[in-house]
Amino acid sequence: MTIRMASAAFAACLALVAACTPAKLAEGRVRSALMDAGLSQPNAACMAERMTDRLSLGQLRKLQALQGPKRTIADYVTTVRRVGDRQLIEVTVSSALLCASGFAHERKPG
Repeated sequence: MTIRMASAAFAACLALVAACTPAKLAEGRVRSALMDAGLSQPNAACMAERMTDRLSLGQLRKLQALQGPKRTIADYVTTVRRVGDRQLIEVTVSSALLCASGFAHERKPG
């Protein structure tokens, strides 16, 4: 293996590791939890992307604990408000509004 090939392989590994940040790995779990809470797949995908970019892993764990019966976005936001974490509430509310309205650029077709 030449030095050039070894350097390319190392760079590819670094790119792969950088793409797998904890928040991005958590995105799928957040999306699933939102869908389990009753949100549609497009809204859950949109909100999960926004939330994992803006919240800590600890805050995302708080959300994971909110699993329950099927809900509307409004019901979900009401439930999140009970957590009492201001940033978590703000990110959830803004994500819900932007994603439900279609104004969020993260919104995925589907």
